[in-house]
Amino acid sequence: MARPFVDRRNYEQPSEGHSGLERRQFTNSHDGLSEEGRELALAVDQYKLMHRRRFITYEEVLGIVKELGYVKKHD
Repeated sequence: MARPFVDRRNYEQPSEGHSGLERRQFTNSHDGLSEEGRELALAVDQYKLMHRRRFITYEEVLGIVKELGYVKKHD
């Protein structure tokens, strides 16, 4: 017999062992970050929301960093 589907996206009624808070790839707070660190964190959060992604790859992070205008300094 098939088990009934449980919609885990319903945050109004958290399931057992689930606090109702969404897990984050990096951290739940931007406290203690430098101004530039906070800018990057917010850009990453925005990217993840726009693309409906909870976790992103290093290539995606690199793309976000480049979109912010950072370039590798060549000595």
